[in-house]
Amino acid sequence: MKLRRTSAVAIAAVAALGLAACGDDGGGNGGGAAAGGEKVKVGIKFDQPGLGLKTGATYSGFDVDVANFIAEELDLEVEFVEAVSSQRETLLKTGQVKYIVGTYSITDKRMADVSFAGPYFIAGQDLLIRADDTSITGTESLAGKKLCSVKGSTSAVNVQKEVPGVNLQEYNTYSLCVDALKSGAVDALTTDDTILAGYAAQDANKGKLKVVGNTFSTENYGVGVQKGDTEFCNQVVTALQKFIDDGKWEESVQKWLGPANYTPGEGNPPTPTCQSA
Repeated sequence: MKLRRTSAVAIAAVAALGLAACGDDGGGNGGGAAAGGEKVKVGIKFDQPGLGLKTGATYSGFDVDVANFIAEELDLEVEFVEAVSSQRETLLKTGQVKYIVGTYSITDKRMADVSFAGPYFIAGQDLLIRADDTSITGTESLAGKKLCSVKGSTSAVNVQKEVPGVNLQEYNTYSLCVDALKSGAVDALTTDDTILAGYAAQDANKGKLKVVGNTFSTENYGVGVQKGDTEFCNQVVTALQKFIDDGKWEESVQKWLGPANYTPGEGNPPTPTCQSA
């Protein structure tokens, strides 16, 4: 599949695809469930339009669809909790969540602490800047600039390798980075292009922010599970493969990323496996 990304996007993040086993679209008050299923907590992002977004009591986005489909297939009743990037390993290691679906890139470092079912999606890292900024065209123009990323994310690690001279500012959430970018406190925000596209498309940001459109990494999204729980990891892999084979993956991508004129890159949809160090 040929990679095609744009910097001007329009993601509608109002109601989920409807893959939850009960409740209204987007998971209602807590997520997907089969009646009488085991009750578990599932980590997602709350501030990523088109991927994982909480609006009132409603949860919407591609990752929410994935999380709900897994719950339906495994007869689980889920309560969604926010999985901030810097806390994800702790949430899994301490058993506070059963699994995490939140733009969670599979890395060797993370596999020292958790296991992954995936990848289920492949994205790429990019930059978000103010619309009137002509000085930043890619990582090569970041030296001396104030760049925002989220604590615990692979984005921060990647950009420090690419541009040792960058002035990295790490915040707790992407929303805080977006606010800092709009106020002029930072010059750019870096994370996966899918996430950046969602922020640029929000009504409050239209015409104010833009995606550079020059990716410089490959991010393999996985479902994080407790390290060593091979049985559950394999069950999640089976659910992910069914999500792909039944056409639900394509439906969800088109619903949440299609309006952004974003086409997943080569290797999508991927073939998930259970991965652990």
